[in-house]
Amino acid sequence: MMLDMRGLVGGYGGNDVLKGASLSVAAGEIVVIIGPNGAGKSTLMKSAFGLVVLRQGHVRFDGEDITNLRPDLVVRRGMSYVPQENNVFPSLSVQENLEMGAYLRKAGTAERMEQIFEIFPRLKERRKQTAGQMSGGERQMVAMGRALMLDPKLLLLDEPTAGLSPLFIEQTFERIVEVNRLGIGILMVEQNAKQALAIAHRGYVLAMGANRHQDSGAALLANRDIAEMFLGG
Repeated sequence: MMLDMRGLVGGYGGNDVLKGASLSVAAGEIVVIIGPNGAGKSTLMKSAFGLVVLRQGHVRFDGEDITNLRPDLVVRRGMSYVPQENNVFPSLSVQENLEMGAYLRKAGTAERMEQIFEIFPRLKERRKQTAGQMSGGERQMVAMGRALMLDPKLLLLDEPTAGLSPLFIEQTFERIVEVNRLGIGILMVEQNAKQALAIAHRGYVLAMGANRHQDSGAALLANRDIAEMFLGG
C-alpha cells in the first residue's frame, strides 16, 4: 500500500478524536471517507499529513514511517493536501497561486502549469484574475491546481465540494477523476457521499473515531444499512 495507517489514537489538545482508526490507499486509488458529523473523518485524513498529534498507531507512506512528521516534510515525500477552507491566496492571481504551489520544484514549472491548465481550462482563461474575486467552485480548482504543481503521488482533499453549487459539484468530481487518471492517488473526505462513492475504488465509514465499515465504493453504495444511515436512504 502507498499509504498505510494503523490503530491511530490521537487528536487535538490532549483530546482523542481517533480511537483506533485504520485506513490504507494503494497507488492510483480513489479512497473516500464518509460518516456522521464528528466521526473523525477529517482528523483521520489530516493525521496522514502531520496535522494531528498521534499517541498510538503508525502512518507509513511509500514504506517509510511518517508518523507525526511535520507537514513540510510530508510534502517533500510526495503528498499534497487541500484544506476545506482558506485554501487559496486571495490577493494573488491564479497564476501566482499555482507558482506558490511549485516552491519545491527545481525545474519544469511552466510545463507543469500547462498540464494543470489542461485539467482546469477555466484557470487558464482566468490566469491573471485574483483568486479572491472567483466563485467558490473556481477557488476550489485553484486550490487543487496548486496542490498538483508538485506532481504528488497522493492528493488529500477535505470536503472538496462543500458549499458549491450542483454544477460545480459535478465538475469537481469530474476533475478529481481526471487527476486520478494521471496516476495520482486520492484520499477524500466528502459530504456528498453518494457521488463520492460512485467514483471511489474503496470507501471507509467512520463513527466515533473508529472504523465501522469498509468496502468497494460500489458495495457501500449498494449496502442498504449504509444507505439508510449515511446516504439519505
